[in-house]
Amino acid sequence: MPANPLRGFAVDRAQIRRIGHDLQRPECILAEPDGTLWSADARGGVMRIAPDGTQRFIGQRADARFGSAAAGSSAALEHKFTTGTLPNGLAFAANGDILISNFGTDRLEVMTRGGDTRVLYDRIDGRPIGKVNFVLRDSKDRIWITVSTRVNPWTQAAASRVQDGCIAVVERGVLRVVAEGFFFTNEIRLDAREEWLYIVETTGPHISRMRVVEGAQGVALTDREVFGPAHLGGYPDGIAFDAFGNLWCTLVMVDQLIALTPEGERLLLLDDGNPQASQALLAHMAAGTVTAEAMLAARGTLAPWMASVTFGGPDLRTVYIGSLMGTSIPYFRSPVAGLPMVHWK
Repeated sequence: MPANPLRGFAVDRAQIRRIGHDLQRPECILAEPDGTLWSADARGGVMRIAPDGTQRFIGQRADARFGSAAAGSSAALEHKFTTGTLPNGLAFAANGDILISNFGTDRLEVMTRGGDTRVLYDRIDGRPIGKVNFVLRDSKDRIWITVSTRVNPWTQAAASRVQDGCIAVVERGVLRVVAEGFFFTNEIRLDAREEWLYIVETTGPHISRMRVVEGAQGVALTDREVFGPAHLGGYPDGIAFDAFGNLWCTLVMVDQLIALTPEGERLLLLDDGNPQASQALLAHMAAGTVTAEAMLAARGTLAPWMASVTFGGPDLRTVYIGSLMGTSIPYFRSPVAGLPMVHWK
């Protein structure tokens, strides 16, 4: 087997550049082959960033609540990140529309590139859907979503390690749960052959995977197992595969970028965290005493509350980092290309 291109690699901070400005909660980023970026935006839509850096907000209306909300106290922080519209995970529908998992309104939405939005799903099995975190489309045009928790506010679930997260799939026009009992389900990704679904369990804090099984009654998930270390050293948030098979992962709040090799070994690629605040947060995690104050103190400077990782550029070797508190998007070059997403043509 050829040598892993990430062995010995570390992100050179001097080579990091930025794109975008005045963004609000750019949690998830979609990249297109022509260089266009689409970033989730807490005003209630997405920010389209052209290859030349010009940008335009797209949404039915611009909600100023997030941008104007204070976050200086634990109560203010909780209110800012738990209320209103909070577009989170994004994916392209087959026709180019944008699927939005709205973590604030608890809905899976779809928005045209002109900003017209409608609700696809807000209930599962007759119940409110809960905190819709991420959305993913596969090569068979199925839509997968994650629900982090049904606890409201979600910060209570994050602090107490509630294990009520689930994964659902839209197949033949029906949304149904295919796996449940996760520690705050976050991003999901399919491997290159779509044989395994990799699942971020943020408060695990680890990544699980489940085998994708095709059947006459629809797709199913089986053989659940933890992939890589059982404790990743922080809260895993966003993940993305590269072409070699490494699974890149952001650790939010401790603000590290790591990768898990195909064998599950943890590699540290970038550490932008505040060491003292990160250690305090990890101690609270171990004791089950996580507070909003501890979370607020733990953040870096490049992409505060580092939330996602996206491969883009014509050769898929430009890495973009999303965040919950940043106002721009840092990016750098990777020694290996990313695994093309289903929309990459």
